[in-house]
Amino acid sequence: MRFLSYRKHFRDLSEQEVIALAISSEEDDARIYRSYAEMLRADFPATAKLFDGMAAEEDEHRAQLIALHERRFGAVIPLIRREHVAGYYARRPVWLVENLGIERIRTEAAAMERDAERFYLTAAARSTDAATRKLLGDLAAAEAGHQATASDLESTHLDDETRANEDATAHRQFILTWVQPGLAGLMDGSVSTLAPIFATAFATQDTWTTFLVGVAASVGAGISMGFTEAASDDGELSGRGSPVKRGFASGIMTTLGGLGHALPYLIPDFWTATSIAIFIVFFELWAIAWIQNKYMETPFFRAAFQVVVGGALVLAAGVLIGSG
Repeated sequence: MRFLSYRKHFRDLSEQEVIALAISSEEDDARIYRSYAEMLRADFPATAKLFDGMAAEEDEHRAQLIALHERRFGAVIPLIRREHVAGYYARRPVWLVENLGIERIRTEAAAMERDAERFYLTAAARSTDAATRKLLGDLAAAEAGHQATASDLESTHLDDETRANEDATAHRQFILTWVQPGLAGLMDGSVSTLAPIFATAFATQDTWTTFLVGVAASVGAGISMGFTEAASDDGELSGRGSPVKRGFASGIMTTLGGLGHALPYLIPDFWTATSIAIFIVFFELWAIAWIQNKYMETPFFRAAFQVVVGGALVLAAGVLIGSG
């Protein structure tokens, strides 16, 4: 029946199946670590060596488990993998983790070893068979050894200077891929939509019409900025990263920048909505100045002066045009 699980429970596995499961798990983890290493080798060579070493450790433990299986059960190893066992710890896909940055990858690797050790310890504590308890305890000890090996490898390949250099590279990549396009989008969405929104507001004094114009301007600007950012640079030569990521960052922040002062016009009272919208505009402009200061190293007061004065001029233009 389809609603029944086809996966076996860990408690129902034989000792041979537990060893086979450990072998396949060690093989999968080695492949994951090698994928991390290959992915990071160009920009983070020291961390790539770290993962090369961890993959070699997994290969060694897999070889020991295979030798153990051959001694006890013969050369034919049952096919059993993580997904065949209910409740067994899972691994996140490499493609999901690789988009989260180098520090997230390091953290994920440490979590992989901790998850495996914790699972084996829990399984050993629940086991009533002495031989199975010993086997699971040995596997838990092996996973703890992996963590110690990872720590040793990290101290070998990642000294303070190397880690600082790699962290600086990762920070620079984060700024180029996410902060710069997002900041450009936020500036465009916050400033360029001021004139049409406030011109419509003062020309019609109809909050619903102003809201519709604001949403249309914000969404349209977001789509335009997103596609422009994605199409302008594929990132291969500039090193600015994925055009898709940059396009999303720019497009989403452009839309949010415009919606910030469009949403207050859902309030029926014109002057209440306009007062709140103007307050939000100055909040947006100060937020832009803060981002420029934090990530782009622009002096705060200079950034604030440029952004606030420019935004105020656009706001005034929209009000004057709408009032006329």
